Amino acid sequence: MSGAGEMVRTTCPYCGVGCGVKVTTDADGSTRVAGDETHPANYGRLCSKGTALGETLSLDDRLLYPEIAGQRVSWDEAITAIANGFCRALLGHGPDAVAFYVSGQLLTEDYYVANKLMKGCFGGANIDTNSRLCMSSSVAGHKRAFGSDTVPGCYEDLEEADVVVLVGSNLAWCHPVLYQRILAARERRTGKPQLVVIDPRRTTTCDVAETHLPLKPGSDTALFNGLLVHLYQQNRLDPEFLDEHVAGFWSAYRTAKEVAPNVPAVAARTGLPESAVAEFYGLWGRTRKVVTVYSQGVNQSAHGSDKVNAIINCHLATGRIGQPGMGPFSVTGQPNAMGGREVGGLANQLAAHMDFAPEDVERVQRFWQAPAIAQGPGLKAVDLFKAVADGKIKALWIMGTNPVVSMPDADRVREALRRCPLVVVSDAVADTDTMRLARIKLPALTWGEKEGTVTNSERRISRQRIFLPPPGEAKPDWWAMTQVARRLGFEAWFPFESAAAVFREHAALSGFENENARRDFDISALADLSDTDYDALQPVQWPLPHGVTVGTARLFGAGGFFTADGRARCVAIGERAPAHAVDDSFPLVLNSGRIRDQWHTMTRTGKTARLTGHIPEPYVEIHPVDALACGVSENGLARVHSRWGEMIVRVRTNSEQQPGSVFVPMHWGTPLAPRGRVNAAVNPVVDPLSGQPESKHTPVRVQAYRPRWHGFLLSRAAIDPPAVEYRVSVRDRECWRYELAGEESVEDWPSRARGLLGDEPAWEWLEFADLGTGRYRGAVLVDGRLHACLFVAPGPELPLRGWLAGLFAASELDSTERASVLAGRPGQGQRDNGRIVCACFGVGLNTLTAAIRDQRLITPEAIGAALQAGTNCGSCVPELRQLIAQG
Repeated sequence: MSGAGEMVRTTCPYCGVGCGVKVTTDADGSTRVAGDETHPANYGRLCSKGTALGETLSLDDRLLYPEIAGQRVSWDEAITAIANGFCRALLGHGPDAVAFYVSGQLLTEDYYVANKLMKGCFGGANIDTNSRLCMSSSVAGHKRAFGSDTVPGCYEDLEEADVVVLVGSNLAWCHPVLYQRILAARERRTGKPQLVVIDPRRTTTCDVAETHLPLKPGSDTALFNGLLVHLYQQNRLDPEFLDEHVAGFWSAYRTAKEVAPNVPAVAARTGLPESAVAEFYGLWGRTRKVVTVYSQGVNQSAHGSDKVNAIINCHLATGRIGQPGMGPFSVTGQPNAMGGREVGGLANQLAAHMDFAPEDVERVQRFWQAPAIAQGPGLKAVDLFKAVADGKIKALWIMGTNPVVSMPDADRVREALRRCPLVVVSDAVADTDTMRLARIKLPALTWGEKEGTVTNSERRISRQRIFLPPPGEAKPDWWAMTQVARRLGFEAWFPFESAAAVFREHAALSGFENENARRDFDISALADLSDTDYDALQPVQWPLPHGVTVGTARLFGAGGFFTADGRARCVAIGERAPAHAVDDSFPLVLNSGRIRDQWHTMTRTGKTARLTGHIPEPYVEIHPVDALACGVSENGLARVHSRWGEMIVRVRTNSEQQPGSVFVPMHWGTPLAPRGRVNAAVNPVVDPLSGQPESKHTPVRVQAYRPRWHGFLLSRAAIDPPAVEYRVSVRDRECWRYELAGEESVEDWPSRARGLLGDEPAWEWLEFADLGTGRYRGAVLVDGRLHACLFVAPGPELPLRGWLAGLFAASELDSTERASVLAGRPGQGQRDNGRIVCACFGVGLNTLTAAIRDQRLITPEAIGAALQAGTNCGSCVPELRQLIAQG
């Protein structure tokens, strides 16, 4: 833990970029966060989420003590109850009756202990991770092609490439630091790398891209099969690399030619113009330095593994792999998705990138001297929760994740947990959809309080370090599991007293019987680190075998694949269509994903108004033509139905949304938006090889939702919002904001307002009510200061929230401000900054448009000089360009 004024270097807890962060704790306990200019992932850059990390460290929402059935207990009682529960399940039903569901937000040391306990002591393999939802198709594709789950390149390749192809990746929003590295390289290299974006949606990543290919959802394999055919027909292959290092090309080529024989056929399957397909193929073929970056738009598919291999096939066939500026590149979504893969956090893996081949099982058992060892793969995430629903799993321990929000067919997951005899949840947050269903709750440490390692998307291991004291009785996850293991009689296998001790064993296993680099993952050079050296460990890439001091940036440039014969495999990819097609009942395709300033289920990012101001509510983005057909309109509410469930969201029309498709973000759960869980509607079909769910293609229908009234409530203090059909809770700058809509008619809004807010004798009420039209405006002042306000109307046309929220900062409202509250609009001299556009510096839409107009700002750089907007992470720059274009 750091002292006052001391700076600690750690790693960001958000996406897989793995940015280095410098944190300084001041004497008053506040923290200052900055990018670490020495860290090779980000060189000092941070995105909006990383920049706001210091604002997410409050304890107001934390679980601080163990609980059983809602009652506080000691750690000893909790550990005993967990051990007894798992023991009963194991003795009564065997190892297949217990399961762990873990998270890419755990540290590697936590992951390692969980994997060892389940697979090496319980003897089962029912441990899977929420990383199954974001990158398991990449794992499957890598293993089919390379014989191992190896990312061959590094971040420098994005800067050294002449062409970067982004497939199913909104890099500008989801991995903004990498996007900014690409843009900086374009400045240095006068326009290179060129950017090609392949995505059904026109996203902010398209802002400066030379090419956007808005293909039909799910048609990626046709596009890349066609590219493989083109490369052969135009003599763009690398015969020497193919002959020496690759097998299976001819089978892959013949299959590709059957389904994508020429440009017209590809254009028909993808919905792209023939000229666009031909231009892309020509650019890819004649450019040696090509990096193809892919993310969830590829992985989250019923055919995600095939999409990955269709991309890799093109790189293997041309030898464009493992060299500077070239290669396929999977960018992961979570801070330690890669670390989880290293220790066997997936149900179909053993530790240290070993599988369930008999020799690997025997090797791991000998290294652990395990009392039992899993002999085969366990249940992947979707099947795991089906087994819980079917009563096959009797004891489930969930760590650091919120599957009732993040899993597909999420309502079924909720019901499964309700029926499970024992649900244990370890989390830092007291109230999540999943925590509400736990019988035993364990308070976990979170970022800033725990130490260990994470591995980013380029195989770089970095330290997370402590700079805050542990709150309450919160403990590290590895410690909690170690205590349970000891209580069950496995003391000899879990001697760990520190994260460093866990890491040393993990590193030693990676080098065990791994002579001559038989396996890709090897960090045995770190197996003998002292506690001091572990604390000082600098970011390093693997492999890092014993005796080596510098990590390896690129792999496979000269072959050396981890297959039996050392040759990579091109994989034949046939015709692929979505698992569920649209029809008259469900005519639109739902694509779910992330937005710029939020992270997963918002348990961290939802705590700061800086990050909620840009997009405060869940929404459905729909093309205007589809909106008209569905009877929905801008800013209204809509139901999004599928065969599995539904949600209610705000409508946002966008002419750049592909007709026939809609987009909904995945972040909101019950505590903030009870009807805003998109995964309640997402279909649970999975890739048959990887087990990754299809989150990008669910047939849905969109219908107008017309409640009797719409409203919003602003309150200085958090309140329990009314249990109406639509409600969203948002942190604003000086207050809490609640968006509301209800189906029950309210005859007396003044009384209802007092029921919601209370009514003390000293309170001053300002009110306007028109019961005939169903309109109400009410504000409460305490000692002249705005305490709360409620606005209600029959439709969604309500006053702007931004300027009202700003009034909470005033020590007292003057007569003009009081009048403006009831009028529902800013008075003379009052300013509405508008919704937040630049989250890093809190710059609002109206501030920007006024500056563009009054100061005649014609470039994002000019806006940055005037207002700072766009000068940190750059994620808002595409929106700044749009504002400039609008004048």
